[in-house]
Amino acid sequence: MGYASYSSVTATSYSKALHDKPAEQIFSRSFNNAMSPFEAVRESRDSELHPMSFPVILALDVTGSMGSIPDYLVKHAFPVIMDDIMKSGIADPQVLFMGIGDHECDQAPLQIGQFESSDDLLNKWLTGLWLEGGGGANEGESYSLPWYMAAKTMTDHFQKRGKKGVLITIGDEPVLKSISRSTLDLLFGGQNQDMTAAQMLELAEKTYEVFHIHLSATRAGSLQYVKDGWKQLMGDKVKFAETKESVERVIVDIIKTVFVSQTESTAPSGELDAIAAEQAAESVDPMVPGTCPGVKPSKTEEPPRIKY
Repeated sequence: MGYASYSSVTATSYSKALHDKPAEQIFSRSFNNAMSPFEAVRESRDSELHPMSFPVILALDVTGSMGSIPDYLVKHAFPVIMDDIMKSGIADPQVLFMGIGDHECDQAPLQIGQFESSDDLLNKWLTGLWLEGGGGANEGESYSLPWYMAAKTMTDHFQKRGKKGVLITIGDEPVLKSISRSTLDLLFGGQNQDMTAAQMLELAEKTYEVFHIHLSATRAGSLQYVKDGWKQLMGDKVKFAETKESVERVIVDIIKTVFVSQTESTAPSGELDAIAAEQAAESVDPMVPGTCPGVKPSKTEEPPRIKY
C-alpha cells in the first residue's frame, strides 16, 4: 500500500468542506468489514514513487468520550500534521489509521485501515472508522490491541533499513490489563495465548517506537491514578495533552523526534539487525496472522470469526 501521492492543497480543501458537517455524516455508520483485523495483513512498502517509506500508525479511541478526536483530525488537524512532518524531511510518510474500543463490551474493539500515502486514501480510511461510542464501566479501553496488531505488520523501513516505525495510541482511559486467548482468537483468527498489556507493548516495541497520548481534558483523563498508571507502563513514552487541539502538536513532535533520532543514528543496533533479518527471511508476517511468537499453530479447528 502507499503507492499514490499526497496533495496538501487537495487535503486542505477536503477538510474545509467538512467543517460544518456533523460526525454522523462524515464517518461510517456501522462497522466497515474492510477494517476487520481478522487474519489481516498490513504492509508499508517502498515504491518508485516513495522509495523511503516511513510507517506511522495512529490508533484513535472511538469510545463515547473520545469521538471528538477523529472528528477534529479530519476537519482540521490531519492536513497540518502531514504538512509539518513532510516539511521536516519525511518525504514518504505512510499512515495507517486504527480505531480502538473496548474488547469487553464493544462490537468493534479494533478497526484497522491500510498504510497509505495519498490524501484521498488516507481520508477514506480515517472516515471509514465507525465511531461506535461504546466503552464501559470497566475502568479501561483496549489500547493494547493496536500494539498486538502492529507486531503483525511488515515494513520496509524496518526490514530494509533496520529502523522502527512510529505507533501512537490516543485516549483518556487506562489500558485494560489483559486480553484472553479466546478473545484474541475471535478478533485475529488462528491460535493465540492470554496476553497482558505489557506483553503486547513489548511485542510492538520490537519494530515500532510506541507512544501514547493521554487526553487530560475529560473526566477520566483528569484522574491522577490514570496518568500514573500510564507513566508506570510507558515511562517517558506517554505524552499528555490538555485539549484535542494540542494533540495535533504532540503527534507532530513525536514523529519528528523519532525521525531526527533515526537520521542522526549511524547504524541500527545488532538486535534490530537480527529481527529485521528474521522478518525478511519469512514469506509472511513476523507474527503469522493469528499466532504469537514461539507458538506453533496446532491442527485444531480454527475458531469462528467474531461477529461485529
